[in-house]
Formats: sequence, structure tokens, C-alpha cells
Amino acid sequence: MEFSHVSVLLNECIEGLNIKPEGIYVDGTLGGAGHSSVIASKLTGKGKLIGIDQDKDAIEAASRRLEPFKDRVSIVRNNYCNIKTVLDELGITKVDGILLDLGVSSYQLDNEERGFSYRFDSKLDMRMDDRSTLTAEKIVNEYSQNELARIIRDYGEDKFANNIAKHIVNYRKNKHIETTFELNEIIKAAIPAKMRADKHPSKRTYQALRIECNSELDVLKDSIAQMIDLLNDDGRLCIITFHSLEDRIVKTLFKKEENPCTCPPNFPVCVCGQKSKGKVITGKPILPTDEELKINSRSASAKLRIFEKRDGGKNGR
Repeated sequence: MEFSHVSVLLNECIEGLNIKPEGIYVDGTLGGAGHSSVIASKLTGKGKLIGIDQDKDAIEAASRRLEPFKDRVSIVRNNYCNIKTVLDELGITKVDGILLDLGVSSYQLDNEERGFSYRFDSKLDMRMDDRSTLTAEKIVNEYSQNELARIIRDYGEDKFANNIAKHIVNYRKNKHIETTFELNEIIKAAIPAKMRADKHPSKRTYQALRIECNSELDVLKDSIAQMIDLLNDDGRLCIITFHSLEDRIVKTLFKKEENPCTCPPNFPVCVCGQKSKGKVITGKPILPTDEELKINSRSASAKLRIFEKRDGGKNGR
């Protein structure tokens, strides 16, 4: 199966990165290189692009797509949370822009073998990186009822989390849960029929399992400050999110990096010493246009937020 993924908010990301022809840029979620191929095409001279992805299929597909730009591109199989290590190994200390597209690719969703989708009967996998030992199958069969309820509630935002977790635990007392369709039936039985009319009953649970399996939210939380520190002055960090949990993290941490002051509001001047690292460019997130929504329905929940590094050395207030 060919690795295909329609790049979301492509023009908005390219504009948001404010690309300098001889700058250094990082695509931390390389995927099929849709965004990266456009970034690379705008680089000249000493310009360089580093593409990072933990999915081996994405690495292979991106390598083919970026072949015309191989003189200015480095591709590394890793997780973007290790971006500093990747850059250190390449002898790079600062970059001019970083892009993260946090969505699951069309290839991953449509590839039956990957187990990301409730639409196909397959093994419960959901790993972005097949070198990882934690799978969705392991989660549903080994996590306690309380742990399952927590991740389905917190990551899937499903109000039936407790009942779904209870049904999973009761089912696995008699049989190991192996496939997506098997899990679908368990979830279906845990949700009242009248609540299953609008959306597939498994949608929220699958989101929760994928997030837990790949530590997606923890990786995002732990990476934003580090990525901002790696930017040159006027460098930009662009992040595309696809659900409220991710967007909330990005919005909150961007605001914190813009104004890290911890002094009480009634203090006339800042005395905590915390200094702003830059400015949030997007007061409100950038959303797909109507034209993009017509072409790619999977872009409907996408939100782009942009932060610009500014080494002014000013306190956070």
C-alpha cells in the first residue's frame, strides 16, 4: 500500500514558517513529506531541512518524495521529542523553523495491518513505531479497569468510559482480546443504542488507545519548551493539532512561553525573573478554508497555532 496523506493547512504552514532560503528547518512529523517537499523546494544555498519520523513506512515514502532535494535534506527515524539529540548529531545548534503535524496519516488509518481503524478487522496494534513494545492489544488485555477507564475518559473524552472499561475487563476474563472487530463489539455493548446513532461507538476509545499507546500527549507537553529553545531569533514553531486535548496543550504552553511571569497580578513590576521567549502569532488558531474542507474532509478538526521566538530578554510581564 502506497503511503499517501493529503497535507493539511499546507499553504498556511508554509506562510507561517516564514521560510528563509538559507535557513534550517525541521519537520518533526515527516509523514509522506507533503509539507517537507514544499519547504525543501524553497531552500537554496546553505538552506537545510531535517525530517524526523518514527514510522518506518513514512521514512521510506518521504525518502522517495524528497529525492530531488537530497542535497539539502537529512531524514532521521526518531521521535520529535528527541529533536535536540537529532540536531546535535547533525552538528546543528539552532534552527529557523519547526513544524509538527500531529494528525494520524491517511496511510496509517487506511492500512488494515496497522490496527488504527475500527473500520477494518485486524490485530490491535496502533503503534506509530513498530519498535515499541506497547500495543493497543497489550493495553486492553493488561491494564486494570481503573486505568482503562482513566485513559478512555481523559484521552477519548467518552462519558461511557467506566462502562466500556468494565465490559472490556469482563470479556477478557474468558478470552484474550485480539482484533479490532472483537473490541468494537465489546464497546458497542457498553453504550446505549440511542447514543450510537450519530458516531461510531468505538471512535473515542480508539483515539484514547492510540494516544496511550504512543504517549502522544506526554511527548507533546515535554517537547514544546525544548523546541522553542532551539529556535533562532525570529524563528517559528508551527503546530497542527486534530483534537481538543492537543490544542489545549499547545495553546496553554505557547501562552506560558510568551508570558511565564509567576508574580501575583497586583505586583506593579515582575520580580520572579521569568523571561518571555517570544510571541504567540495566532491569537486564534488558523482553520482550514471551505475549499480545503471540500477536498479533504479529514482536515475538518485541524487547528494551526504559531509561536515566534524573540530573544529580547524581557521579563514575562
